[in-house]
Amino acid sequence: MAQELRSINLVAPAFKGVNTEDSPLAQDPSFAEIADNAVIDKRGRIAARKGHTVLTTDKTALGSGTIRVVHEFEKTSGTNVVLSAGNNKIFTGTTTLTDATPGSYTITADNWKVVNFNEKAYFFQASHHPLVYDGSSVVRLDSVSGAAGVIQSNEAVAAFGRLWVVGVGANTSTVYWSDLLIGHDYTGGTSGSIDVSKVWPDGFDEIVALAAHNGQLIVFGKHSIIVYAGAEAPASMQLADTISGVGCVDRDTVKYTGTDVLFLSHSGLKSFARTIQEKSMPISSLSGNITKDIISSLQTENQFFRSAYSPEEGFYLLTFVGQDVTYCFDVRGTTENGSYRVTRWVSTGFSCYTRQEDGTLLIGTSNGISEYTGYTDNTKPYRFKYYSPSLTFGDSSRIKIVKKLKPTLVGANNATVFLKWAYDFKGTYATAEFTVGDQITGFFGESEFTAVEFTGGALTNQRSLNATGYGTSVVVGLEADIDGSQLSLQEINVMALLGKLL
Repeated sequence: MAQELRSINLVAPAFKGVNTEDSPLAQDPSFAEIADNAVIDKRGRIAARKGHTVLTTDKTALGSGTIRVVHEFEKTSGTNVVLSAGNNKIFTGTTTLTDATPGSYTITADNWKVVNFNEKAYFFQASHHPLVYDGSSVVRLDSVSGAAGVIQSNEAVAAFGRLWVVGVGANTSTVYWSDLLIGHDYTGGTSGSIDVSKVWPDGFDEIVALAAHNGQLIVFGKHSIIVYAGAEAPASMQLADTISGVGCVDRDTVKYTGTDVLFLSHSGLKSFARTIQEKSMPISSLSGNITKDIISSLQTENQFFRSAYSPEEGFYLLTFVGQDVTYCFDVRGTTENGSYRVTRWVSTGFSCYTRQEDGTLLIGTSNGISEYTGYTDNTKPYRFKYYSPSLTFGDSSRIKIVKKLKPTLVGANNATVFLKWAYDFKGTYATAEFTVGDQITGFFGESEFTAVEFTGGALTNQRSLNATGYGTSVVVGLEADIDGSQLSLQEINVMALLGKLL
């Protein structure tokens, strides 16, 4: 008598993102072991990320360097200007990178913090005199008429009508604020400073980053956090909260989401989650499903950290530039343990980001400035990967003989797809290859019904492929080169025979 096939239907595989913390055998199949160059799309499916289109056509001034900082200077009137830095220079423009570095000013690094404040853009970087861009040229801040007490700093934030900066050297626990609406005056009017060295909860720390949220000034140390209330009037602001044991790794990981402030700590991605009613600032972990991966990347990173928040795309990007690895956190919801769903982008060459006023995400690369759009990386394909956790069909003691794999894809026009499977944690995968045809979407009034398939959107492609081999558990994977067309993985149906007990 023929044995009935057992089925595991992976509906919306990787809906919960990557999980490298739990045992592979005990994982919910809604997680993924690998999800590279992927996002969670608005329908909850794992999908290929978008690519990037290079906007820069003349990068002569950049030479063989890489854009390390990109920033949009926003003006209340007129056209916004894109500022960037690389190859120890400062540039304006996107299609043509125009060298705007001040004359007789020596730049030795490209780790600028750029802040918009009162119709100007201010540049701060350790061991460099601050600079300012007024819409026409970049000059040293201390050369501006009326400049007084200008502070060399590596961190700054514009908030409550002032520019706030952090001291360097012996003053890494001092926060300075400018006079009201005057970003170059730190001695006159209502300017001032505060030394936080005596209020660190663990006795000693140094300031890494600043943030402002709901009338409060947040001071991030390496290992602790201080919160001041009433920062709209800094001379009378008061200590509201201190948090020990949690700090910020780098200023460029801090991002506002409108209701939260996200930042990277030594134990993973964290968030201030609070409401108007709360008097303190509870912290939640948002990278609990990949904690070891994040810590490992932290320990080996030797260049820059860069991040971006895009409400349009629904993600927070965290890039370890020296490793060319980006973690993409879906901010539209969390898993049962309170973590964001996360995927990983590899070998992108992305080195910095800025979100423009219109929602466009700009990216810095060795080619200049790009836009996050389309489905090629500067006209070249990139590899999308998904691998499931180990599947046991509810019984890890029985042999599984996989007979068929039935993937359902959305999009993937003209793509060559590689379906893979392996048993019992073996690194050698069997592969079945198929090509998705030229799926031209037809719209009423645009194409003849006999010439194309009539549809109003991306087409669905279903395949049934025979599988071989056997084992107690099986991992299923799917890879495809993304070359101009979107791809979403709707489901994979795994059909197997259950054999004898081991």
